[in-house]
Amino acid sequence: MEPTEAEIRDQFGRRLEDKGAWRQAITLEAAGELTARWLEGHSEYQAATFTARYDAETEPIAAELSALNRNGLFTKESQPGLRTNNSAQRQYVTGFCSAEAAVELLALSTRSELVTVAHAPGEASSAAIPVTLDGGEVVTVLGSSETPVQEDQIQDWAEETNETLALLLADSWYVEILDPVWGRNDVLLPAVLAALTVAP
Repeated sequence: MEPTEAEIRDQFGRRLEDKGAWRQAITLEAAGELTARWLEGHSEYQAATFTARYDAETEPIAAELSALNRNGLFTKESQPGLRTNNSAQRQYVTGFCSAEAAVELLALSTRSELVTVAHAPGEASSAAIPVTLDGGEVVTVLGSSETPVQEDQIQDWAEETNETLALLLADSWYVEILDPVWGRNDVLLPAVLAALTVAP
């Protein structure tokens, strides 16, 4: 008897077989490797991303994001730079990392025009740095910590992955790195990778 679609995929279309690997991921390195595999098309389940595959705008930066994930930044969100007649985007990437990696990523703001916002473990912070404009309206901002700090947030991550990883994320640094130049795509990700390879 063939398995039903409900037995193969969840309500978001993610492959349940691929979720099994997240049940075993208990380090940032393991989470980064699974994210890299998803970005390379080898998996159809990404924790806390409620779709089986990333969107089309991520395609041009997917390989660079994979490299970041394999070098100490478990990425959560990103977008490429974009400039059209009606909209504009600043390139950015966010993710979880060690304290040592956070120090190196924060240092990007001291030696370049790139902006890094670093959130300490357990820090619930909120700011609003515009990174996406549609018409003249701000539609995406950075500056808010995504580290699970409340019990329900930790539980959500535990359901998506496992309890050990959820607690590790609660004890990890969360960083947001952006290129202040609207539409630029060739500076941020190489600089982030270079900073990560310096971190011990």
